[in-house]
Amino acid sequence: MSDVQQRIDQLVKNHDIVLFMKGTPSFPMCGFSGRAVQILKACGVDPKAIMAINVLDDPEIRQGVKEYSNWPTIPQLYIRGEFIGGSDIMMEMYESGELQKLLAAPTA
Repeated sequence: MSDVQQRIDQLVKNHDIVLFMKGTPSFPMCGFSGRAVQILKACGVDPKAIMAINVLDDPEIRQGVKEYSNWPTIPQLYIRGEFIGGSDIMMEMYESGELQKLLAAPTA
């Protein structure tokens, strides 16, 4: 595992909610990242509880997270170490109630 992969792995495993995004929760730099933050807020997640990684600040992370998850786009959401997906998948899970259940599940 490369250094950048190890950094991503540590972030994902050491925080309950990790969102790799363009910009920050308070200032998203693309519509999909903004949508991801809004979905989490709609689920009752405090934006301060999100470990948001601005991929625009770190090109290695931006490319590395795509390889780490085998998912080609940003944003990417991880909950308790599990890759969830991008904003489209988040929206589908939100609409079905699945995302709320996953976020509310007690930590092991």
